[in-house]
Amino acid sequence: MKKLLIAFVATLGFMVGAHAAGGGIALDKAPVKTNDLVSLQNGAKLFVNYCLNCHSAAFMRFNRLKDIGLTDQQIKDNLLFTTEKVGETMKAAIDPKQAKDWFGANPPDLTLIARSRASRAGSGADYLYTYLRTYYPDETKANGWNNLVFPSVGMPHVLWELQGKRVPVYDTVSDHGHDVQVFKGWKQITPGTMTPAQYDQAIGDLVNYLQWMGEPAKNTRVRVGVWVLLFLSVLTFFAWRLNAAFWKDVK
Repeated sequence: MKKLLIAFVATLGFMVGAHAAGGGIALDKAPVKTNDLVSLQNGAKLFVNYCLNCHSAAFMRFNRLKDIGLTDQQIKDNLLFTTEKVGETMKAAIDPKQAKDWFGANPPDLTLIARSRASRAGSGADYLYTYLRTYYPDETKANGWNNLVFPSVGMPHVLWELQGKRVPVYDTVSDHGHDVQVFKGWKQITPGTMTPAQYDQAIGDLVNYLQWMGEPAKNTRVRVGVWVLLFLSVLTFFAWRLNAAFWKDVK
């Protein structure tokens, strides 16, 4: 028993150490609410305008956006930049060969990105929400940008005009006799077209859409599941009372 306890503590220590060694900052909680149609519609607009230039969502069709309250005409008038048909999938505007030449690899498909990025540190939505808000200029990088969540990221900050430019601020603290840099906050260098609060809200809407896109039927599934459980509860009550009536005269 003692050896088992020691092994458990050692394993736990290794897991914590490995997590700490992974680096990065604590993930912020994403304001995900996939039944908020206004948020989802704004997120879809941001996705088509800023993400679909390089990233595809090959498992999502434009006409599926009717599930978040848009009509075919609204989709045609505002969101069809890479195709002419509402029934087509969301394909990136960039040529795959050019993307590989520019970025070293084709940008990944984003249909399931919110689900695939889930980890022990937080949900995939938390990861994306923090990642898209922690870019900062870095002249040592080829694309001119770096990221606290994804150091040496290959993707430039495509939303920088909305957020503006800012740099991380660090505090120096002593840890077991060694000075270490601890992230403290941000210093705004140049303003963006949005205030920090507006930008955070916009990123929240974008991440909300990415979360919804990974499983568009989730809200329907949950809603149907609740009604099924309520039906089974009522059916169970009637079955119990019927059973009691059948056996009431049996001694």
